[in-house]
Amino acid sequence: MSSTELPSVPAATVLPKVAPVRVSEGERVRSVGLSGITLTVRSRPPEREGLPRALYVHGLGGSSQNWSALMALLDGLVDGEALDLPGFGDSPPPDDGNYSVTGHARAVIRYLDEDARGPVHLFGNSMGGAVATRVAAVRPDLVRTLTLVSPALPEVFVQRGAIPTGLLALPGVASLFTRYTKDWTPEQRVRGVMALCYGDPRRVTPEGFQSAVEEMERRLRLPYFWDAMARSARGIVNAYTLGGQHGLWRQAERVLAPTLLVYGGRDQLVSFRMAQRAARAFRDSRLLTLPEAGHVAMMEYPDVVGDAFRELLSATGELPGRADGAGDGGRAARGPSDGGGTAATGESGTVGGS
Repeated sequence: MSSTELPSVPAATVLPKVAPVRVSEGERVRSVGLSGITLTVRSRPPEREGLPRALYVHGLGGSSQNWSALMALLDGLVDGEALDLPGFGDSPPPDDGNYSVTGHARAVIRYLDEDARGPVHLFGNSMGGAVATRVAAVRPDLVRTLTLVSPALPEVFVQRGAIPTGLLALPGVASLFTRYTKDWTPEQRVRGVMALCYGDPRRVTPEGFQSAVEEMERRLRLPYFWDAMARSARGIVNAYTLGGQHGLWRQAERVLAPTLLVYGGRDQLVSFRMAQRAARAFRDSRLLTLPEAGHVAMMEYPDVVGDAFRELLSATGELPGRADGAGDGGRAARGPSDGGGTAATGESGTVGGS
């Protein structure tokens, strides 16, 4: 039996003793127990009371830490929280072993329903973008706006860099890969991931690289790490094959929330060519293209993505006023648009060019 075919194991029986997750300055991390799942939630104290909530959902192999830079820039606009999906980051596996896109979407919905603090500004990257799309489609009452960074929506011709993810979904491949890479150092693994995910890995600071290495070392000690990766990869592949009302493109068409789409010109996992199709599918969309960005624009160009989100709030009347009534969003991201991006605003199904 391969590691991707292991029977479901209650999370409480597989929790190992590993180093704690990294918590950046100004952040706090808590654990939330829900029916069948336990989620780790990363947050920042809001700049002031009464700010609207935001929820950030990471991609395959990622964690809530992927959103730390953007969260810090937006804490004057929103009361932000980022989830570790079940089996990722510091969240243990789900009790039922369900790592499908629908399973992850249910975890997000369960958290939002349990918290019951109203609709949120929902963010998603890669697999998290597919998850967020499904949440917004089936539970529009939970979503105020939707921001998708390189969302993993079905493509006919997948990027070459995405082929290993598809192969990982095959039974037994995770075990083979584990044996093949057993002598790879954490540094080698991190360099490989950054070369795949960043438009220019040189943008990563030495401190950021070392932090990623420490996180990789921690994850490799988790006995369920490869199982979560393989099953989630299989979940993405399965979601790509669904048709009818459960198909992700059909669900994108059902999304009512104003949507910001972010695509990178150097993305090796999600084709830059899909940007225009996505802009047509989401009925009320704005498109931000970053020619120099890769798959994780919110990490490479958080200031530019933050500016685009602020513009989305302003255009939709969601921009919160300052405490003094001046109508400014507080410490919004105002960095220079050094990513060479182009923002386009669409009225109900009409999208400008990139």
